[in-house]
Amino acid sequence: MEVELKLLLAPSHIAAFRRHVLLKKYAVAGPTRQQLVSTYFDTPDLYLWKHQSALRVRKIGRQWVQTFKAGGRVEAGLHQRHEWESEVAGCHPDLESLEALIGQETPWERILSEPNLADCIEPIFSTRFRRTVWMLHLGPGQEVELALDQGIIQHGKAQIPISEIELELKSGNSAPMFDLALELQKKVPLRVSNISKAERGYALLAPHPQHAVKATRLALPRGLNLEQGFQAIIGNCLVQVQANETAVEQTDPEGIHQMRVGLRRLRSALRLFDDVIHCPDELLSELRWLASGLGPARDWHVFSETTLKSVMRDCPDIQMLQKLQQAAAAVTAKKEREAAEFVGSLRYSRLLLMIGSWMEGMKWRKSLAQPEPERQAELEKFAARLLTHFHGKLLKKGKKLRNGTPAERHKVRIAAKRTRYSAEFFQSLYPKKQIHHYVDTLADLQELIGQYHDDMAAGGLLEQLAHAQPDIAQGAGFVEGFLAARTKQWHLTIDKPWRKFSSLHEPELN
Repeated sequence: MEVELKLLLAPSHIAAFRRHVLLKKYAVAGPTRQQLVSTYFDTPDLYLWKHQSALRVRKIGRQWVQTFKAGGRVEAGLHQRHEWESEVAGCHPDLESLEALIGQETPWERILSEPNLADCIEPIFSTRFRRTVWMLHLGPGQEVELALDQGIIQHGKAQIPISEIELELKSGNSAPMFDLALELQKKVPLRVSNISKAERGYALLAPHPQHAVKATRLALPRGLNLEQGFQAIIGNCLVQVQANETAVEQTDPEGIHQMRVGLRRLRSALRLFDDVIHCPDELLSELRWLASGLGPARDWHVFSETTLKSVMRDCPDIQMLQKLQQAAAAVTAKKEREAAEFVGSLRYSRLLLMIGSWMEGMKWRKSLAQPEPERQAELEKFAARLLTHFHGKLLKKGKKLRNGTPAERHKVRIAAKRTRYSAEFFQSLYPKKQIHHYVDTLADLQELIGQYHDDMAAGGLLEQLAHAQPDIAQGAGFVEGFLAARTKQWHLTIDKPWRKFSSLHEPELN
């Protein structure tokens, strides 16, 4: 398994990086240099890439080496992938020797054993870069290879630059790599990269907008302790956050929404485990900072594209609202650009490195929120206790839904959200039919409460628009009145979904 942390740096900062005092402090010897030329192979319809794998042949001096990478995951910039390498006679891959290396009856061997694959693969793009390598000793048993790569990725006449650092774990655990990156970043602007050279090369082949990514279903094996469950859940949330980075940087509204959902799930998970594993205050503060950068873009998008358009459908004088909608759309676009700036910032990269350092090093053990026996307790008992607690809390607060104040209804919304996230995180531990019905019922309830929240939040946004552009005040006033009338009738809408949920018993473990 290859374990790497990838960091991007601008060519203008390479000289400063080479002079960094930490290279002299940790390097066991002077750097070595190589000129590397790699050719990536695939079928015309990109069969290998569709199966989450990449195949290359690299020339190193007079030697040819083929590498097959497949599967794995990326969290907080840490790339963990299966990797197999072998020498070949020339510039073309030898699939038979790779199959023998991988072994039979594995998903990756089955990919390579596809009939006629060897006859179909062809060069698709290449990389050419100069690599400078330092071997670092970061502590007892901690050996890391640091590589500085400068060059290009090329497909036909199209090319993009390479200017990056790879920290590859040779022995020990990965936490010191994050700590090193955090120290390097204090002097040199480094950004975490979740995209490999292969991914960038394939993007050069067929450029396309990055799609938003929803949370993947979490499958928790039986018998996990609390720490193992915590790591799996936090990792699942981080994957969703980072999978939407490119979409956010492209100001895709759905990408912003899904990153925000991932962030909400992450913060909720940290709260769920807080009595056992306490997250550092600095890290929690930085997560709030990120939420503050994503929230306005999502709020304005919902107002402009959902709330306002729902009013326009029932408005006899649409022209009165068109200028208001244009103003709202302009603010939405501005907030989406600001969200992209947050995600593209060094502060965001530092946040990812902080999370990686804390998670990979299990640093909660240095300031225990609970003694060792508590943290090693079974996850199933913890999950059942949590869901019982949140289910009961929601039933109690939900009594205020029909006739409560906006503040009381907001508390119900928060309780519903925490109950749903708790059920979703642990759903693999419960009977499938039972937990799916429970989560779906909760989702329907949460959606209606969310619509009420959006209508209430629209008042503040309308006020901002009317203050900035007095000529749209009349339209803003109409919308505000319309929404006020709608919220007065909201209690009639919520009755049925609330009765449906409140009639449910909390799920029982398998």
